[in-house]
Amino acid sequence: MIDVTDRHCRFFHRLLAPRARLYSEMITTGALLHGDVARHLDFDRTEHPVALQVGGCDPGQLAKCALLGERWGYAEVNLNCGCPSERVQHGAFGACLMAQPGLVADGIKAMQDAVSIPVTVKHRIGLDYEESYDFVRDFVGRIHETGCRVFIVHARNAVLKGLSPKQNREIPPLRYDIALKLKGDFPDSRFVLNGGVSEAAQFSRLSAQFDGVMLGRAAWHNPSILSEVTALQDPQLDLPQPSKVVETMVDYAARQIDQGVPLRVIVRPMLGWLSGRAGARQWRRTLSRPDMLNSNDPGVIERAWVDAYSAVSSLSAGQSRI
Repeated sequence: MIDVTDRHCRFFHRLLAPRARLYSEMITTGALLHGDVARHLDFDRTEHPVALQVGGCDPGQLAKCALLGERWGYAEVNLNCGCPSERVQHGAFGACLMAQPGLVADGIKAMQDAVSIPVTVKHRIGLDYEESYDFVRDFVGRIHETGCRVFIVHARNAVLKGLSPKQNREIPPLRYDIALKLKGDFPDSRFVLNGGVSEAAQFSRLSAQFDGVMLGRAAWHNPSILSEVTALQDPQLDLPQPSKVVETMVDYAARQIDQGVPLRVIVRPMLGWLSGRAGARQWRRTLSRPDMLNSNDPGVIERAWVDAYSAVSSLSAGQSRI
């Protein structure tokens, strides 16, 4: 989720899922140790609980980044061992690390020694076209020896050569049964399922089998799934009305724009919010207009909501006349 689940995306998602655990985009150790730390790590306190996901392979650097995350106020540090992009292959981290469980264990242990917050792992169930259960079981087993007890399992293989990141989310078959086997073999650990979950009902079914379910691209393309899942999982919780979400995002955008953040960056995660519902096209169209975005006026969000509502009203009036 590089360049996707940034702090503006997470602020918006928190409004739709008040009790979910949010994860940062994967941030490399190099970016944290040699880049603008505040730009990468700043977040709004309303995002809590929020976890920092890091990408890297050097135990010493991972430890320093974990310490930064703890000092910045993150609730968890998660090591990404699942990203299959060329970028991580060149840097020998992400999914490549599954071929080096000893190195991963060293990195996890170094982070555990550096911080008091939980250190967790996100991984795939295999590399390339190797589908042996023994491979992922041994990987998890080696990490388990460090005391790590939370594993986020993307239930597909990572094909490092020949498939793009997008294809890696679609072509390797989903094998939820492998994730369930891991849960059975390591009963003292928590296993969170990731991959292929795109509907609230499906989320609920899988939640009964696992210790958690992680939503990735589904929450980006159709953020309303977060509200749907929350309503199913926690029906007693009062979710904010859509108009209140709009109002809160207008206020948030105003504060961020005053700090120099462009409006287009803030509204980007909101584009798919009304997907599949009347008014969605007008909502997206207004939030995508260059002249609107270039104005850096937070009121554009409210304008988009009014435009979407007007489109729905016009449609309803037209239907009533037929």
